[in-house]
Amino acid sequence: MSTFAALAEPNRRLLLEAMIDGAKPVNQLVELIGQSQPVVSKHLRILRESGLVSVERNGQQRLYSINPQPLRELDQWLQPYRQFWADRLDALEAHLNNLPEEEDR
Repeated sequence: MSTFAALAEPNRRLLLEAMIDGAKPVNQLVELIGQSQPVVSKHLRILRESGLVSVERNGQQRLYSINPQPLRELDQWLQPYRQFWADRLDALEAHLNNLPEEEDR
């Protein structure tokens, strides 16, 4: 599954947000996003298969953490679009600054 397809599902984005500050076990992720353990496990499997998260065994626990590489690739893909919008917003700002000011009513 591609990064885009994996991130299209809102619960998967919530799981990534929950892991932003570090690795988490499944039971903590279940609590944080308010879904059942089987649902969370299914989403984690998809995130793992798409390369967005990695798993590390810590005794009996499995700790899930974000793999930043696919997100870097997504960020690089988005860069031209950021520039596109920055240019458009700069043009809008210039246009608005050139409008005659309304007189106080």
